[in-house]
Amino acid sequence: MVLLESMKDQYRNKKLILDLSFKDFRSKYVGSYFGAIWAFVQPTIMILIYWFIFQVGFRSAPVNDIPYILYFVSSIIPWFFFSESWASSTNSVTENSYLVQKIVFPVSILPTVKVLSSFYVHLFFVFFVFCLLLAYGIYPDIHQLQLIYFLVANFFLSLGLSWITSSVVIFFKDTAQIVSVFLQIAFWLTPIFYSIDMLPEKLQPLFKLMPMYYIVEGYRNTFLYDHWFWEKDLYLTFTFWGTLLLILTLGSKIFKKLSHHFADIL
Repeated sequence: MVLLESMKDQYRNKKLILDLSFKDFRSKYVGSYFGAIWAFVQPTIMILIYWFIFQVGFRSAPVNDIPYILYFVSSIIPWFFFSESWASSTNSVTENSYLVQKIVFPVSILPTVKVLSSFYVHLFFVFFVFCLLLAYGIYPDIHQLQLIYFLVANFFLSLGLSWITSSVVIFFKDTAQIVSVFLQIAFWLTPIFYSIDMLPEKLQPLFKLMPMYYIVEGYRNTFLYDHWFWEKDLYLTFTFWGTLLLILTLGSKIFKKLSHHFADIL
């Protein structure tokens, strides 16, 4: 099975992935005065802008007795990780063409390196949410342990999609721009700023089929509502993991099939 082989390849090269991800994280900000601080500043500014627009400008009311800032931040941080990791990993092979030329180099780890590099920033914002909850008098409990479950789900969703786009972009250069446009559309379709209950009832099942809905809602339930993932909607859980398995399987097959031609094209 191609997917199993790809996962074994990631495991065998785990140390190399870790080393390259740290190198990638540092290299993004080489030469800038504040260095890696910029990785945290930009998302923080975006959060403050969106908060000002919706909380101060539109005077958004608390959602289910939860302050809007908590409702919003707990939902947007998984999206930040997903969008950043997928967008950056789409170009992971082209940016490292010199490694592709090396016959013995495991090219399939390049998207993983980019996803893991984005994951470091995500962990900081997870910590940020915990601090924000404490500021509002909400203390962690055992339910927050399932955050690991949703971190894993988000990571592998990003990885599966990146396997597809990072291999296709070698042959179709517009792929990166298509991903960017898709992320902009999906951002507003995903219930981050609003509750899905605000949508027409007949449309809600369609929105729930989006993989990021499951993850965003999962983060929200973990941080704010103390719901275990199996308590809400088991059908949605099975649908998500079925979709994720399909994406990972398709991604691993496409990447392996096209990777034989990378060196020739690059």
